[in-house]
Amino acid sequence: MLYVIQTALELGFMYALVAMALFLSYRVLDIADLTTDSGFVLGAAVSVTAAAAGHPFLAIPAAMAAGAGAGYVTAFLQTRLGVPSILAGIVTNTGLYTVNLMVMGWSSNVSLLKQETLFTMLRDTGIGGSWYKLILAAGITVLAAVFLVWFLGTRLGLSIRATGDNREMVSASSINPVFTISVGLCVSNALTALSGAVVGQYQKSADINSGTGIVVIGLACLIIGETVIGRRSVGRNVAAAVAGSIVYRFLYAVILKTAVVPIECLKLVTAIVVALAIASPALKEWGALEKRKIGSMQKGGRQNC
Repeated sequence: MLYVIQTALELGFMYALVAMALFLSYRVLDIADLTTDSGFVLGAAVSVTAAAAGHPFLAIPAAMAAGAGAGYVTAFLQTRLGVPSILAGIVTNTGLYTVNLMVMGWSSNVSLLKQETLFTMLRDTGIGGSWYKLILAAGITVLAAVFLVWFLGTRLGLSIRATGDNREMVSASSINPVFTISVGLCVSNALTALSGAVVGQYQKSADINSGTGIVVIGLACLIIGETVIGRRSVGRNVAAAVAGSIVYRFLYAVILKTAVVPIECLKLVTAIVVALAIASPALKEWGALEKRKIGSMQKGGRQNC
């Protein structure tokens, strides 16, 4: 049981980076960025390939730079060429499939057999004992969370938040929405690629299909966290992304252990949860409207009597 908890915490912290990325693109910029799936694989592919070449440390910033480049392509299509945000993400996501294959040497899977990774290097130091993976994963995620909170509090970060709130008003001021959207999507996709890079070295492999459904899982983590912690401030939102990811991984581990839901159906259940959570305001409004209708009918019936 301890091993299950430990693994859930490790994966929860690593995948929390995707939830933070979606918080920036979806909640702050109000953009549905569908580059996430292939961006995650891109980070893993660059990280594993660089680690296989003997550069596990360099692999992390290289993966983040590649992710930022993917985010810039999406932003360029959206802001300069007038492609709708969803279609821009789909186009980039599709193109990245070939790019990822190129990075992995035209192979669908790359493994790190007997190669050093960040995790094995920390293990060899003896720091943390059997919890060394959790220490590294938590450390990277906490640093990324602190950076994101700090960044969104800077002048540029506030401009990005203003762009997401009211793009037309921002356009009328001295803020350039093309620049703020580009920076926001670059940072968002860099975080997604960072998650893929860490997971790739953690699993010692990169697979071309490892990012399938990541955007839905990330949204589920974000929504779960916001339900538990709330979303009153940037710091609380970022903490919600991390907490939601950990809770989701715990639920995932429990389902695997108890087989309450067949593992093949887990992504379907996740998609339904995300759809219901996103549609909850409309569902609440519909419920309130139906309640008022029933109340009016009952009141009218009493008056007729």
